[in-house]
Amino acid sequence: MNETLVCVVGNVATQPLYRDMAAGPSARFRLAVTSRYWDREKSAWTDGHTNFFTVWANRQLAVNVAASVEVGQPVVVHGRLKVRSETREGQQNWASADIDAVAIGHDLARGTAAFRRSSRPDTPPRAATRPEPEWETPPTEETEDSPAEAAAGVT
Repeated sequence: MNETLVCVVGNVATQPLYRDMAAGPSARFRLAVTSRYWDREKSAWTDGHTNFFTVWANRQLAVNVAASVEVGQPVVVHGRLKVRSETREGQQNWASADIDAVAIGHDLARGTAAFRRSSRPDTPPRAATRPEPEWETPPTEETEDSPAEAAAGVT
């Protein structure tokens, strides 16, 4: 597998946008990740550069993100990194970093969370049930003995 897996810790920057698509539920939000370092001259923590990622969640993860994640919350995102670059409105180098999330959770180093297990999605309905076939040979009507049965003495 030649995928770039990342684990990113940051704050939710936009309200998750949830959509029911033909392929299943999908949700996305922007994640702000700001590096911090200790400034010895100021003897204080200082914010560095902020990177923004678009986080994509699908299927049950999308449903849970829509119900659990809000702007400003600290989260941990694990997923596949996809960097795209294209030309937009005359700009030569426009780049976007997306994360196709495998797992998303609240950062418990910065707060608490109460976990609730989500109910499993309904299973697809089974095909119409047919009655079990009758495997026993149905009884035949009594008829006059055939000539072979009469000769053999079978009644």
